[in-house]
Amino acid sequence: MARIGDLLAAGRTFSFEFSPPKSASGSMSLGRTIAELEPLNPSFVSVTYGAGGSTREHTRDTVLWVQKETAIPSMAHLTCVGHTRTEIADIIATYVDAGIENVLALAGDAPKDPADARPSDYTYAIDLIEHLKEIANLSVGVAAHPEGHPRSTDLATDRQYLADKMRVADFATTQFFFDIDHYLSLVNDLADLGITKPVVPGIMPVTNIAQVERMAELSGAAFPAWLRERLESGTSPEDVRRIGVEAATELSAKLLEAGAPGLHFYTMNKSTATLEIYAQLGLPVA
Repeated sequence: MARIGDLLAAGRTFSFEFSPPKSASGSMSLGRTIAELEPLNPSFVSVTYGAGGSTREHTRDTVLWVQKETAIPSMAHLTCVGHTRTEIADIIATYVDAGIENVLALAGDAPKDPADARPSDYTYAIDLIEHLKEIANLSVGVAAHPEGHPRSTDLATDRQYLADKMRVADFATTQFFFDIDHYLSLVNDLADLGITKPVVPGIMPVTNIAQVERMAELSGAAFPAWLRERLESGTSPEDVRRIGVEAATELSAKLLEAGAPGLHFYTMNKSTATLEIYAQLGLPVA
């Protein structure tokens, strides 16, 4: 299987992100989604991790399934929160044995209930990144927040922390955003700090206003007034979904024109919006 760092060095990537299913019906639905998206020849797919490592087994099982049942390179998310170094070493050994070479290293969120907290040997994402590089020959990515991480004290500090991580890691994928200027500022700020490694922008098609509004609040991304007004001009849920896909397509086209190294689609475990964006961009399909 291909290493994402090598794929990005060779050319532009197009990738998808999924959440691990928690039920048999969810697994069947995700399987159908991946089958519907596989003809797009994705460069890789990634599988998220719940707060405090709450979905660690589901994430592992999903990543291993993708590895075994498809020809798509997979990337597993891992968090600092709720993990000891021994646990991480065991997880990575399982992935390496299965031929998985890509990991997205995250600080992660603490569980909502403190009673669910697990021991952790890591304080910051860079601690996890350095450990991953020590124990295996992996392509390691990190998360970037174009508008700043919600827990950061200020944008300049957030950029410096990101630059420190990227000096050790191979690439970054971003949290979703809706204005291209946020992404361009991020890339320019990193360049000023001596970082020119690939930063792949994350794309979130808005198909449900309330859902994305909640996600934007949690992630620190702004939900701009112009986009809200445009979406609210729709007279039905179908209108909102269509407008959201159009806006995501326009942003994607601008990013590609600006030289972005790829696009990473947040699928919400559904295929339709991504398929439509691909078609509107004229991207190749098998």
